[in-house]
Amino acid sequence: MPNQQLEDITQKLRARREEADPDISFPESRAMFEEMVALFPLPEGVSSTPVDAGGIPAEWIRAAGASDNQTIYWLHGGGYCIGSINTHRGLLARISAASFARVLAIDYHLAPENPFPAAVEDAVAGYRWLLSAGVDPEQIIIAGDSAGGGLTVATLAALKDAGEPMPAAAVCISPWTDMTISGESVASKAEADPMITTDGITRVRDAYVDSADPRDPLASPLFADLSGLPSMLIQVGENEVLLSDSTRLAERAEVAGVDVTLEVWPDMIHVWHFFADALPEAQQAIDRIGEWVRERSEVSVAAS
Repeated sequence: MPNQQLEDITQKLRARREEADPDISFPESRAMFEEMVALFPLPEGVSSTPVDAGGIPAEWIRAAGASDNQTIYWLHGGGYCIGSINTHRGLLARISAASFARVLAIDYHLAPENPFPAAVEDAVAGYRWLLSAGVDPEQIIIAGDSAGGGLTVATLAALKDAGEPMPAAAVCISPWTDMTISGESVASKAEADPMITTDGITRVRDAYVDSADPRDPLASPLFADLSGLPSMLIQVGENEVLLSDSTRLAERAEVAGVDVTLEVWPDMIHVWHFFADALPEAQQAIDRIGEWVRERSEVSVAAS
């Protein structure tokens, strides 16, 4: 059964969703997201350093004790329409602490002002900047949450198509991988999910995809050729509308020969990792990511 902390969080999220204006503008939504996440304290000992990553605003985030020997390249979530380095800094500080790795997060261009494929182009540019800065691709983990999780897979597909060296591994938290919104869980988890509604996800999908084909493999990486992609960790909550986006991604990745680890966390909600201050399972999931990332580093070192 869900614990009391999760029940409290779920109730607050449901109330917030019910009170939200369905016609709120994207700039207003962005501001609300920034205000909400500002309530979460940043862990002590975290440093953040802005940097220009090949024309893309970015930031190095390092927890105390994090090494520069391994880099997590993070693509934030927010339906491609909201979210930023600011909204994710606390989460990324925790991931840096768990993995003992530095994190580079970017502010890719958002829709609807900059629809598909702007986010993919920016993500590829940021990765190329890392390579140009002398970062060994075998020491890079590309990662993201929600839309950023889908963007992670799309970026890998784009890098493969361009003949770029692949990063060592990828981490996807609650990834949104299907712009056709056709997964079984869209209906079956609608009541359980306190955050995502069909109307809401359709609105941001339309803003991002614009006039493009929603089945374009760089918009919906579920339909991409996944062969040749690096090892992948996928974490998703049991009570997510986007559950099927993760399970189908894992299935297709496995068929394509990718070393994929799928973790469906019982009772959890969309990107529950954000609630690590109040929810034990959130910190446990972050710690699991850190453990997995460190294992990838050890494999890379042993191979060299």
